[in-house]
Amino acid sequence: MKTCTCLVLLLGITLFISGCTSPPKDLPDFVVNSSGIVTLSCPEYSVDESMLLISGNSTLSRLTFSSGNDRFYALMGTPAHPAGGLVMSPGAGVKKESHGDRARWYADQGYALLVLDVRGNGGETPGHPLDPESDFTAFGEGKVPQYYQSVCDMIQARKYLSQRFGVPVLHMGDSNGGRYAAVAAATDPDSAGYIGISTSGFGRLGEEYTGDARTFLLSIDPEVYVPLISPRPVVIFHSEKDPVIPLSEGEALFSAANGPKEFVLFNGTHGIDGEVDAAIGSRMLTFMRARHEGL
Repeated sequence: MKTCTCLVLLLGITLFISGCTSPPKDLPDFVVNSSGIVTLSCPEYSVDESMLLISGNSTLSRLTFSSGNDRFYALMGTPAHPAGGLVMSPGAGVKKESHGDRARWYADQGYALLVLDVRGNGGETPGHPLDPESDFTAFGEGKVPQYYQSVCDMIQARKYLSQRFGVPVLHMGDSNGGRYAAVAAATDPDSAGYIGISTSGFGRLGEEYTGDARTFLLSIDPEVYVPLISPRPVVIFHSEKDPVIPLSEGEALFSAANGPKEFVLFNGTHGIDGEVDAAIGSRMLTFMRARHEGL
């Protein structure tokens, strides 16, 4: 990895994810093929890390990712020497701070957890809530849909964790965040796999349209992408009592995936909880072993 000079700042650590030979740009470049699969060329981001809390061998940090005039933010919990990592995209309207205790818990288990401040979720990162209609308007005008930016945010965060600690990193998300995470895991060949919680695809809705509408709707649909994650593992958690996204929709996303895959019922309602955390923690060594073995 190439690095720039003056990496250490007074209040944080700055790391260039992909080097510093090109001027920073604000937005991804993208190409969508006839099947609706997007190929993204994401901007290079520098990362400033400010420590918020040190507890034993674990730390909680606030991250600022910067490229040109663009910024997005994250919260990260990590032990001194993580065995692996996860990048998490929370559900709609959920701020990164809501997962501070969760980030510390994963750090205590020996894993880094980076929680994104999703664009439009009401936190520090500006943007609008998930809005396919608005994004389709941008797509039709040749502009970058925010959905693609959110996927790039996950990919850049994964690169940061991988390069910072030299460990395999999974993409994870719940509810709307699980949709971004599925696309990120499929389009990021260095992702260690995908964990979706209380989430779904869009039922390949794009197939009901033609032209740009078909192409765009398929390009944001996790059901289009989840088969491409194989042979990396896919684990989907869903509750029979989910009042937001029906169990059948989670099962449809799971059915679209290729192996290795696992569908796990949990006793909650909607979104990640302690039961899901414990189940993920018990599987982390398996995830890491699979990645080290070249899956």
